[in-house]
Amino acid sequence: MQMALDEVLTYRVGRGERPPTLRFWEWTAPAVVIGRFQSLRNEVDLEEANRYGITVVRRITGGGAMLTEPGRVITYSIYAPPELVAGMSFQESYAFLDAWVVEALRALGIDAWYQPINDITSANGKIGGAAQARRHGAVLHHTTMAYDIDPEKVPRVIRIGREKLSDKGVRSAERRVAPLRQQTNLPRETIQEFLIRTFAERHGLEEGALRPDEIDEARELVRTKFGTWEWTAILP
Repeated sequence: MQMALDEVLTYRVGRGERPPTLRFWEWTAPAVVIGRFQSLRNEVDLEEANRYGITVVRRITGGGAMLTEPGRVITYSIYAPPELVAGMSFQESYAFLDAWVVEALRALGIDAWYQPINDITSANGKIGGAAQARRHGAVLHHTTMAYDIDPEKVPRVIRIGREKLSDKGVRSAERRVAPLRQQTNLPRETIQEFLIRTFAERHGLEEGALRPDEIDEARELVRTKFGTWEWTAILP
């Protein structure tokens, strides 16, 4: 449903049917989210995913695969007109659209910075990654940050070249992620509220909600596209 909402809201902003929007959203079930141009079987161990009860979904943006679980990540999407990033390279637009997050994390005591081309990282390791799509007259920019992780589950479900890595290499790969819980000892909700407040102070913000017709359109997209095997395995 979240992938479908991203497409719907990008369309709506591009057509001028809703203002530029920041949406924080929640995962209701575990999922592996793969990029638009990734090979499904090259990125995901489907047998392990099924064993853990993890659904695989494909988004409309590029980038890499990630494991998302309820309460373990912070995810947001920005839907904006292309004029917002006019004249910027992709790298510059990533830095610009996530600058408020880096500012907030630093205020929380994390030595965070933007790592080209699409990561938010820290001295302790990677915090999150972003992806973009520019289509339908709008820019979609979404970022997922790790709040907490299961270090054993990730390399079992997502193929990180484990066939080529020693056990030591896999453990090193796991350590490269530095979740926000580990770095702040703060509740997830507290961090998310601080992020929203930082954005509001920097750019202004009015609280809003999804409209019924937007939800209906997203549900139809789940039925016809995002919930289908044809879309998920479009690059097998």
